[in-house]
Amino acid sequence: MTPHADIDSRKAWVVAWAALAILTLCYGAPLVSVVALKPMAAELAAPRSGPAAAGALTYLGAAFGGIVAGWLSGRLGIRRIVLFGAVMMAAGLAVSASGGLFHLYAGHGVLMGLFGTSCMFAPLITYVSRWFERRRGAAVALISSGQSVAGAIWPPLLQLGIDRFGWRWTMVLFGGLVVVAVVALTITFLHSPPDAAGPNAASATARRSTASLGLSPNTVMVLLMVAVFCCCVPMAVPMQHIVAFCGDLGFASQYGAALLSVLLGSAFLARLFWGWLADRIGGVQTLLWSSLAQATALIGFLITRDQAALFAVSAAFGFGLSGLLPAYVIAIREYYSIEEANWRIPTVLFAGLLGMAAGGWGAGLLYDRFASYMSAFSIGMVFNALNLGVLFFLVLRQRGPRRFALTPG
Repeated sequence: MTPHADIDSRKAWVVAWAALAILTLCYGAPLVSVVALKPMAAELAAPRSGPAAAGALTYLGAAFGGIVAGWLSGRLGIRRIVLFGAVMMAAGLAVSASGGLFHLYAGHGVLMGLFGTSCMFAPLITYVSRWFERRRGAAVALISSGQSVAGAIWPPLLQLGIDRFGWRWTMVLFGGLVVVAVVALTITFLHSPPDAAGPNAASATARRSTASLGLSPNTVMVLLMVAVFCCCVPMAVPMQHIVAFCGDLGFASQYGAALLSVLLGSAFLARLFWGWLADRIGGVQTLLWSSLAQATALIGFLITRDQAALFAVSAAFGFGLSGLLPAYVIAIREYYSIEEANWRIPTVLFAGLLGMAAGGWGAGLLYDRFASYMSAFSIGMVFNALNLGVLFFLVLRQRGPRRFALTPG
């Protein structure tokens, strides 16, 4: 263990940036099937829900594997878990590229999801949260941006690879990049975390607990799981289908890839703001504001077909969704000890990954049924409204001086 002096230090920020780089690489892997959704469906002679299910299975596998990976990372150390995950992600891409839908599902769901992605997000976000106290919100928001940065960087490059080499070779080549780069970053930068929280953290924990909500610890966790599932269902619809959605509107595939980059690039930049806000008003109230922003932007996909307007809507949607996942982590760290957080964080994120899987796959099914994404966006709005209801209940239950700070309405 490193000393307390390393908490919130320059060394801590180096660790956080290294974790961001690792997540940026790993979250690029599932984007191959997102960018190549239409050509994959055509080559495999399958409806769009066929290849779309690959992304859903990745989230589903990561949801189940993340709980075990989070628990193991507290016992075996973060390095072993991340190195294992990198190898599994590369293997998953290779298997996915080797055959038909069965190989695609096995590669994404089992290797990339259950054994790969599961070893990345929840373990790394818990690990980095141990390096920070005063700036924990900013740090967690930073590394939570891995998916957003991946979405901003990789889709245009993946589109070039798919156009030049085909989606199968693009998967294989990207898998090689992941395993080489992640191994180097992990060995170089992921050091042992600081000792258990110092005096300031201990006093903060004493001041805030689930008792401040007048609810039991498990009840609060269940409510957070319901909330994260409901916000991730609508989140997944544009993230998984925006390239295909643009193709249906008659736009070029490069335009759809650029739109996805704008959405996730906006999410990366906005996370800096949401992290700053979480450090000041707490995780639950940040969740409420972020969910409101996501719901407002989701309406834009229902009412506009203009190219320029879709860029603005995508940027607004990225701004809204970017505050959600990191704020759930902040809320858990506010209400539970680090020992509990090691398993409660991946358990709550488990529900979020189930929501991402349901939203991505469900949108494909709804498209196959109605030949339009409007029903998917409409149902997404219903789930976003349910999320707002749960979060508003938790905000109203808060006690103390923060109770009504920045509360909408």
